Amino acid sequence: MKLSRLLNGFPCRTLQFRDAEVASLCTDSRVAEAGDLFFCFRGTHTDSHVYAAEAARRGVCAVVCERECAVSCPQIVVSDGREAMARLAAAFYGHPEREMRLCAVTGTNGKTTTAHMLHSVLEAAGEKAGLIGTLGARFGETTLPPDLTTPDPVTLFSLLADMKRAGVRTCVMEVSAHALALKKVCPIVFDTAVFTNLTQDHLDFFPSLEAYGAAKALLFRAGTSRFSVLNADDPFSARLNGELPHLTYGQEGPADSFAVIESETLRGSRLLLNLSDELCECTLSLTGRHNVYNALAAATAAQHLGVAADAISRGLSSLSGVDGRLEWVANFRGADVFVDFAHTPDGLEKSLAALKEHCCGRLLLLFGCGGNRDADKRAKMGETAAKYCDFIVLTSDNPRYEDPCAIIAQIEQGVRRRSRRYVCVQDREKGTAYALGLCAEGDILLVAGKGGETCQEIMGIKYSYNDKDVIRKLIGG
Repeated sequence: MKLSRLLNGFPCRTLQFRDAEVASLCTDSRVAEAGDLFFCFRGTHTDSHVYAAEAARRGVCAVVCERECAVSCPQIVVSDGREAMARLAAAFYGHPEREMRLCAVTGTNGKTTTAHMLHSVLEAAGEKAGLIGTLGARFGETTLPPDLTTPDPVTLFSLLADMKRAGVRTCVMEVSAHALALKKVCPIVFDTAVFTNLTQDHLDFFPSLEAYGAAKALLFRAGTSRFSVLNADDPFSARLNGELPHLTYGQEGPADSFAVIESETLRGSRLLLNLSDELCECTLSLTGRHNVYNALAAATAAQHLGVAADAISRGLSSLSGVDGRLEWVANFRGADVFVDFAHTPDGLEKSLAALKEHCCGRLLLLFGCGGNRDADKRAKMGETAAKYCDFIVLTSDNPRYEDPCAIIAQIEQGVRRRSRRYVCVQDREKGTAYALGLCAEGDILLVAGKGGETCQEIMGIKYSYNDKDVIRKLIGG
């Protein structure tokens, strides 16, 4: 695409402008090539304007920047580099977001499961649907590995263009608070926006829970979404129901959609859903009351999208599980072993409460907390763990650039407010072996924090690591 065509009507100031063919879009000067359009902006840790000169030496056709740079190539000066990147990426890939229905799922917990449930329902209805989120992207026979919950704009709009070419009519996306704050999805008008809940998380990035919530609320404005599906039992929904027409779901008070739990076991539940007075029976192969909420969110969104009740039932019932989301892995010595992504106080409490309800032996837990993330939640998670568990193994998660022993010590402070029944084993695999060694008939062991992640990040290096693989190796399965 010609640079002049890409910039047609876009608010910017050009310096040394020369028209050229834009071959690709680039944000990393180390891989920039001739013909690329290079974006630089003030980041949260680095100001990438310092790399503009390197990109120019590599032959980029122009630099999109927030201030003038000392480069000889054309410059496109904009007020907001992140927004410019998103809008120009959408234009470069032919605005695929305008050619399909896009459904956003946001919230602290439950995004991934709800998105997978809605995707499964759409496929059961015979629709060619796409899925983008924490576990990667999927459309047709194509599966792509995970990167971020919501990809960067260049990746996102390239992916949507691929989906469009493959005939995808509806795409379900997890949309994080980071993505909204950083304007990754600003060109998109979502057909439906789903809200799951708001609890403490990401306070390493956002200065307060109020700021974190405000970022989530950006999705529920006119011009960003057309319709919303809100959790009636979460107080934050009251802040989101002003601008858009909406439906609600819940279990504790009046809501448009609710569920009657006909039966419930450790491995799932049988539900009768009432979706605005339309009844729908389904069997969930996912543990816990929080997954009833996720199913209600997905079903309510699907109904709004025009999916019939029988397809909603088939879609929810056919989903055998979601990778690393309170997922049953094995039975070892008569104990059931689960893996879960729970990495917030609320997420951990919901998973432990779900397992405790069906535990006839001891509830055992192995978990840690990630480094260079919200440190305030560590002691809270420790106290939550001690509230529910008979024994806890504290271990390392993704320490990143922090001392793993220091992270464990912070969790330990919370544990010790309620219990002395715990041990610290820094090495996660050794800690998992220790936890498995405790298992006996009737026990439940939850290995929490990483879920379906396939690596452990230590001092900037990502080592191959997956909780399920480690468990199966240790038990010989």
